[in-house]
Amino acid sequence: MRFLIRWMLMLSLLTSQAVVAATSSIENVRAWLAPDNIRLVFDLSSPVSHNVFMLDNPLRLVLDIEQSALGVDVDRLGLEKGPIKSVRTGKRGDGVRLVLDLDEDVSPKSFQLDPNDQYGHRLVLDLALARSATVEKAQEPQPISQGPLRDIVVAVDAGHGGEDPGALGPDRLREKDVVLAIAKEVARLIDAEPGYRAELIRSGDYYVSLRGRTLKARKLNADLFVSIHADAARDKRARGASVWVLSGRGASSEMGRWLAQRENGADLIGGVGSVSLEDKDDLLASVLLDMSMTASQSSSREVAKRVHSNIAGFARMHKPYVEQAGFVVLKSPDIPSILVETGFISNPSEAAKLRQRGYQKQMARAVYEGIKAHFWERPPAMTHVAAKKRTGAVLAGADRTYKVVPGDTLSVIAVRNGVSLDELRRANQLNGDRIRVGQVLRIPAS
Repeated sequence: MRFLIRWMLMLSLLTSQAVVAATSSIENVRAWLAPDNIRLVFDLSSPVSHNVFMLDNPLRLVLDIEQSALGVDVDRLGLEKGPIKSVRTGKRGDGVRLVLDLDEDVSPKSFQLDPNDQYGHRLVLDLALARSATVEKAQEPQPISQGPLRDIVVAVDAGHGGEDPGALGPDRLREKDVVLAIAKEVARLIDAEPGYRAELIRSGDYYVSLRGRTLKARKLNADLFVSIHADAARDKRARGASVWVLSGRGASSEMGRWLAQRENGADLIGGVGSVSLEDKDDLLASVLLDMSMTASQSSSREVAKRVHSNIAGFARMHKPYVEQAGFVVLKSPDIPSILVETGFISNPSEAAKLRQRGYQKQMARAVYEGIKAHFWERPPAMTHVAAKKRTGAVLAGADRTYKVVPGDTLSVIAVRNGVSLDELRRANQLNGDRIRVGQVLRIPAS
C-alpha cells in the first residue's frame, strides 16, 4: 500500500511537470508597420499551436495560442497609426486569446520560425491591408507611348528590415539601418535631379519579401531596380564593396519559372506598356520573355559597371569587376536590376566607415552618379531626359573619373582636366596632395 501511494505521488508529480513543460511563455511582442501591411512577432519559449480567424460586427481579428501564458504588456506596441484600434487579451482554456479591434479589413497570414543566432522560437502574424489592393490596381502599368513625357523611375531597395536585421557589425551595427540610410540618400539625390523620380521599396523599418520587392518595382513601372546591402563574413578580415548583376543560370531558372506560371496572368513583362504572357502560345511567350530579359541584363551590366567604377574611386573593391549571382531581387525579366554591397559590415574598419553619415553620403552619390550617367547615355523613350538629350544638351553635373598613372601629380591632373586643385581635393575627400598609382579619382564637373 505504501508503495502504491508513493507511485501515485510520483506519477502526479511527473504529470504536473509535463503540463508545465508544455506551456509556452509569450516573452515579447514586436510590431512592424509598413505602408501596406503590419507584422506582429511573438517571441516564445517553445513552439505552439495557434489559430487565426476574423469576426464581423464589429470587425476584429482573433488569435488563439494554445497552452501558453502571456508574460508581456501588449498595450505598448506602437500601433496607433495603423488599422488596429486596440488589443485585448484574455484566457481561453489553457492558452491565451488576443483580439485585435480593427478600423479596416485585413488579410491575415501566420507562420512559425525556428530559433536562429538572434532570436528563439517565434510566431509571426502578417496582416495585409485591404486598401493596398486598391493602390496596386491604380498603379497597374499603362501604355504611354503616345502620351506626354515622363520621368525616369528608379526603385531604390534597402535590404532586410523589420524582424530581419541583416548582417550585424561591431557594437550592434545593423545592416538594415545602414542600407536604409544610404538608400534614402540615393533617393534624395535622384529626386533632386530634373527628369527623375525615386521610389523607395521600403521607407522605414519593416520587412518586405524578396519577391514583393521586385513586384512593387514592377507596379511602379520602374526603369531600374537598385538594391542596397552590406556584406558579412565569418572572417573579419574580409573586406571590399561589390556590385552584382544576375547570373546566366539565375536568368535561365527565372525564365523557366515565368513560362511555367504565365497562365495565371499575374506577371507582366516589358516595363512601361507591359504585355502579359497569359494569352501567348509557348513559342511566342518564350521569344518575348527572352527578348525582355536579354535587354534587361544588358542594361543591368552597363549601369553596374558605372556604379562599380564610381565606388572604386574611394573604396576598396572586393573584386575588380562586376560580379554575378542568382539573387532573387535581381530576377525581374523586364527591369534592369543591380545589387550593391557597400562593404563588409563584419570588418571593423569598414563597419566604422559605414556608420559615418559622410561615408554613407559618398556611397550614395557614387550609386546616383552611375545611374545618371547610364540613363544619359541610354535614356528610355518618351522621357524628359531623352527629350533634353535630343536638343543637344550636355549632361549637367556629370563627374568623370581618372586613374592615376606613374608621373602624375594632383596639380597636373587638375590642370589637364580643367578643374581647380581645391575642387579636385574636395571631390575626392583629400586632405593633401598625396595620390598613388592606380588610384581612381573623381573629376568634378567644371
